[in-house]
Amino acid sequence: MTTEQVAAPISPWQVAQQQFDLAADKLNLDPGLRRVLREPRRELTVHFPVKMDDGSVQVFTGYRVQHNLGRGPAKGGIRYHQDVTLDEVKALAMWMTWKCAVVDLPYGGGKGGVVVDPKKLSRRELEGLTRRYATEISIVIGPERDIPAPDVNTNAQTMAWIMDTYSMHVGYTVPGVVTGKPISLGGSQGRNEATARGAVYCIIEAVRHMGMELPRARVAIQGFGNAGSIAAQLIAAEGASVVAVSDSTGGIHRAEGLDVDRVRAWKREHGTVQGFPGSRDVSNAEVLETDCDILIPAALENQITASNVDRIRARMIAEAANGPTTPDADIRLHERGTFMIPDILCNAGGVTVSYFEWVQDLNRDFWDESEVNKKLKGIMVKAFQDTLAMSTKEEVNMRTAAYLLAVERVASATALRGLYP
Repeated sequence: MTTEQVAAPISPWQVAQQQFDLAADKLNLDPGLRRVLREPRRELTVHFPVKMDDGSVQVFTGYRVQHNLGRGPAKGGIRYHQDVTLDEVKALAMWMTWKCAVVDLPYGGGKGGVVVDPKKLSRRELEGLTRRYATEISIVIGPERDIPAPDVNTNAQTMAWIMDTYSMHVGYTVPGVVTGKPISLGGSQGRNEATARGAVYCIIEAVRHMGMELPRARVAIQGFGNAGSIAAQLIAAEGASVVAVSDSTGGIHRAEGLDVDRVRAWKREHGTVQGFPGSRDVSNAEVLETDCDILIPAALENQITASNVDRIRARMIAEAANGPTTPDADIRLHERGTFMIPDILCNAGGVTVSYFEWVQDLNRDFWDESEVNKKLKGIMVKAFQDTLAMSTKEEVNMRTAAYLLAVERVASATALRGLYP
């Protein structure tokens, strides 16, 4: 096969900039302001040594990017993955800026990542890597500067290590430096389920808008980690039938619907959803192309592309993952009348409850889960309705509408603050 025949993979950063350009064009954004918002404010690359269990020293590469700080401190997760690149982290930081703005949180966007396959590290090695990475990025993070959170392959324990490392440096406990912490260290009730719960609140609104009935809906979910598995549970509790799910090893399908709780137990026991009794093993690609009413991509970016978009059969796509749909696929889906709940709206439940956690930490005043969920629902429903209203008013798809809403808010804040000096 010649090199000309292989389509170059589109970089997430190109996707993020293209999406921003569409909104900037539509808003007739001032050219200077456009140049400011098109690039990240800061990009930090660190190379740091970690002593491994066998006594050897490995050097890892990590990143922390702050896209925009116009509306408040940077906010965004940290991912551990062998395929992390600076371009990916830049894109995720930009998406965080728009995500915080679309749900009207007083944050800018940030993101971090370490190039590592954490499954190959022992717990001690993982802790050593986390603490050294936290030390390297401590020059840019802080409760009023940049507040990390969990993302792909990181969790509450990772955040506890980062919080402790940062606190040791400053000499006192700073719970507000990260969110997604264990409850006992200042974490928020409801944080673990927040991304999935926010997505389901959006789906319920979209189903109502489209005149569908959720108890009759068939749902396929790509990705069965935190967001995907909890979304499966929550949407099944609303009466929908989950017919296909997948994780990094592959997927399963059952036309009559899967027992989500049993699938979660199977995954815990076997490390994969495949082989689940009564279901048929399928590939990740087949899960995306399943005959269903609602498709929830909850894995990684660039999953729905020009090469598979014509085989996507769902009436509605709810993006629980970041950037799962490429711009050309987006246009095709809109032309076909597929209703899209874009990532910067659909999965903003996580950052919303992270914001609640940060507020609780700063005030040393904690809320019960019912209060967290009630506040989350209010914010998600309002953001969905605002986006839908913008979509109707400007006659654009939901993603463009969400970008118009978000970019307008960030541009307004940036313009009002002016240029320093």
